[in-house]
Amino acid sequence: MEYEAIEVRKDGPITWLTLNRPHNLNALSAQMVADLEDFLHRLHTDSTTRVVVMKGAGRAFCAGLDLKEQNRGGTELGGTTTGTIEVQRRMSDLTRAIHRAPQPFIAAIRGPAAGGGFALALACTVRIGGESSRFNAAFIRIGLSACDMGVSYFLPRTVGSSVAYELLLTGRFINAQRALATGLISELVPDAEVENAAGKLAQDMIETSPLGLRLTKECVAMSIDAGSLEQAIAVEDRNQVLCVRAGYIEEGARAFLEKRKARFAERA
Repeated sequence: MEYEAIEVRKDGPITWLTLNRPHNLNALSAQMVADLEDFLHRLHTDSTTRVVVMKGAGRAFCAGLDLKEQNRGGTELGGTTTGTIEVQRRMSDLTRAIHRAPQPFIAAIRGPAAGGGFALALACTVRIGGESSRFNAAFIRIGLSACDMGVSYFLPRTVGSSVAYELLLTGRFINAQRALATGLISELVPDAEVENAAGKLAQDMIETSPLGLRLTKECVAMSIDAGSLEQAIAVEDRNQVLCVRAGYIEEGARAFLEKRKARFAERA
């Protein structure tokens, strides 16, 4: 598909999703939201994509909502209460869709990931940051609650409640070094190496079995919210049975004994 505000490029089973409004630091415009909605909707039935790498064009990941566009012509975030609710729900549905997608999402981040951009990054499965990456919940600095687009769900689960409260109650930026120390990003690399690092991680992921990869993402997400150890183990047991019955264990065991990489993709 050709889009106006995002760019989608397929590299075998890896899809590269680029937020493509570099002149506005990839701020979330109505067109970008519509493009992301369409891409994420199609992704659920896209069996050829096993991993998605999300990045921003230019020097930013995403600066958040395009407030200039929203306020243009006196129309402010939808105008009416009903309109505001519709805009709000469409924005928050993006992070839900990323979280629920069967494919892991890797965020490759340079520059600011602020406000809605912070939310998109948090919804991704793994985040890799460049030295220029920085993050904040900008919402609270423009008169809103800092809890938006799933940030209040994802952030404390990622960095713990104390750091989450600090960032949400102040709107402070957290730089790349502290982001790594708190677990907000899993790897910190020079800006020029961000995409290579994300690509290598995606490559490691696609060397696993297609079913195992999807079920692992689903299981971790469910276990984080599980009410008990028994619930988490029940999901794990189900997934292992499904993988065994799908036949992937046969190729995995054979590759291990023959001391070679498994060729799971051929059995997908």
